[in-house]
Amino acid sequence: MEIIAYVASALIGISLGLIGGGGSILTMPVLVYLFGVNPLLATSYSLFIVGSTSLAGTVGNFKRGLVNIKTALLFGSASISTVFLTRKLIIPLIPKTILKIGNFELSENMLMMALFAVLMVAAAIAMIRGAKDETSAERERPKLKLAKLLFYGIAIGLATGFLGAGGGFLLIPTLVILVGLSMKEAVGTSLFIIALNSLIGFTGDLGHFPIDWLFLAKITTVAIAGIILGGMISKKIDGGKLKKGFGWFVLVMGCYIILKEIVLK
Repeated sequence: MEIIAYVASALIGISLGLIGGGGSILTMPVLVYLFGVNPLLATSYSLFIVGSTSLAGTVGNFKRGLVNIKTALLFGSASISTVFLTRKLIIPLIPKTILKIGNFELSENMLMMALFAVLMVAAAIAMIRGAKDETSAERERPKLKLAKLLFYGIAIGLATGFLGAGGGFLLIPTLVILVGLSMKEAVGTSLFIIALNSLIGFTGDLGHFPIDWLFLAKITTVAIAGIILGGMISKKIDGGKLKKGFGWFVLVMGCYIILKEIVLK
């Protein structure tokens, strides 16, 4: 099982390297189901792993001129502050038992995994549908709409803060369609934003959770090796087809979590 868990950890990085997102969608199930980490703690670990891996991927993309710093900082001004405040002020206030009706008990862990599963399904649908529209979306760069950019930044910040999800599956279509970046530039810029969001969000957790730094270092090292491999593979594989296939994989995983955490409880 441990070998499978580490292979899955490599897939986190490969996903980020190939399509600029999806890493956190894999990180949570890997940590919870394969490594046995508590779901709430897993959201914290996910921020560190995805953030560090994305930062490593950003370096290579920056050297190739595929990181739009201006867009990343505009977007980040809203998302980063939202992530930090969510992790620092809101997450510690969530009670262990949220709702109890008769024999049914909605626990903190169940709610976290259920919301994450819903997010996975939404992400999968966005990736499957978005893969068809990428080519046409890259043809024309629309005028930058600051209000929408800030709104999406806050929304992605909330998703990252509550669920430990980097938000790459939301970032990519936003950067391509709303900002008008090319797919490759959107991937590089997405990794930079994810790195900022996740790592600063993780600092909001310090003092709230006991952190196993050795465990985090091992998983992060494997994931960084994966993102390097993913970056190499991305040069040879069509991004649209890859994103669609990954979308179907995420959809199956999301449905599995919903069944396991809600229907079969």
